[in-house]
Amino acid sequence: MTDTGHSAPVTLPLTPDATSGGSMLVAGSPGGAVVRRSVLPGGVRVLTEAMPGQRSATIGFWVGVGSRDEADGEHGSTHFLEHLLFKGTQRRSALDIAAAFDEVGGESNAATAKENTCYYARVLDSDLPMAIDVIADMVTSAVIDPEELEQERHVILEEIAMDSDDPSDVAHEKFVEEVLRSHPLGRPIGGTPEAIKAISRESVLEHYRRYYRPEELVVTAAGGLDHDVVCSLVVQALERAGWHLAEEASPVARRAPQPAVLNGTGGVHIIRRAVEQANVLVGCPALTATDDRRFVMSVLNAVLGGGMSSRLFQEIREKRGLAYSTYSFSASYADAGYFAMYAGCSPAKTGQVIGLLRSELERLASEPVSDEELRRAVGQLSGGMVLSLEDSGSRMSRLGRAELVSGEFLGLDLTLERVRAVTAEQVQDLARQLADAPRTITVVGPFDSEAELGL
Repeated sequence: MTDTGHSAPVTLPLTPDATSGGSMLVAGSPGGAVVRRSVLPGGVRVLTEAMPGQRSATIGFWVGVGSRDEADGEHGSTHFLEHLLFKGTQRRSALDIAAAFDEVGGESNAATAKENTCYYARVLDSDLPMAIDVIADMVTSAVIDPEELEQERHVILEEIAMDSDDPSDVAHEKFVEEVLRSHPLGRPIGGTPEAIKAISRESVLEHYRRYYRPEELVVTAAGGLDHDVVCSLVVQALERAGWHLAEEASPVARRAPQPAVLNGTGGVHIIRRAVEQANVLVGCPALTATDDRRFVMSVLNAVLGGGMSSRLFQEIREKRGLAYSTYSFSASYADAGYFAMYAGCSPAKTGQVIGLLRSELERLASEPVSDEELRRAVGQLSGGMVLSLEDSGSRMSRLGRAELVSGEFLGLDLTLERVRAVTAEQVQDLARQLADAPRTITVVGPFDSEAELGL
């Protein structure tokens, strides 16, 4: 295990294939927090942020595999595993896992995304050894019991049915499907009902064995902790589980950041539902996760649809009363991304709302934002970042994203500098790119054809 260090808040690359001499330490975060990174035997990466004065800590075990990585016949297996890893190991039953956290007042959960999966817990600092041992046991030694799998199959089908009953969720899923189309990122994270009904235990088990390995594992933790102690506990827990941690092993390389060629479909896509409120999304392909303009995108979203003073909120809700909820957002991945504007409105007003969503983006593309808007957007983002880092869970997640996505850790000061450096011209240039891109519109509502929307 190795690490090197710096005593100032700097930007450092996180070497993808580090073994000896490839780890590093970053120090000097606000409040005396210290970020360290080490590569352990087996290629396991550990990143921690020690937060002086904290009596709690959040630990996360990440695997850089998500729904996009599923082979044919395995669709939905990543999310399936998220459920099954809580259902028992060689050493613990499902009740043992739940009780371990309940009896210390801790919280445990997991999240499946398109490019990664994370199992995490928040506990008192004194209970961190227990949390590391339990989650390591889950990640390394899940039984994948056939009876539990069948039970969870029904649970996941209920989860998918619940999402399918939410018109907003349906609109968002349809939008992503149409924008990304045949790209694996266009598939739903949880899988389709057909895929979940068809998937076999052997397929789930194969997916588990293929990706849940030392060189794929990233452990991140933040709060009241000591980096060296965390590293020692992780090694002990993994070896206790029977993982062979070879000294010469290296972490897997990160995903290639080369933008993918997308074949998404523009135009209007309608899903008929007998609902009282139409759900509308208007958007297009956008930036990848490592694009230098990601800070410009953050400012653009803040101006356009990031709060109560944003243009969409003011124009659609405050001035016209056409919607209760309206906003803009973006999502980015290693090789693709998308941008969208959303509104929920009366079916009779759908055409008018779509027109306003379009026109506000086009206005942003044709006219530079004012100094006041830019200042307000930067202030909103800056304050939100600082407040979010009051929570150890947010800091734990930030470390995971830095390791798995960008390979670069940005301290808070440098992140704020990059946000504050965004200019009105940069926002306008990006808005032009978005406005000129093939536009995808998805609508969930009581409509049979585009003509009924009044566009």
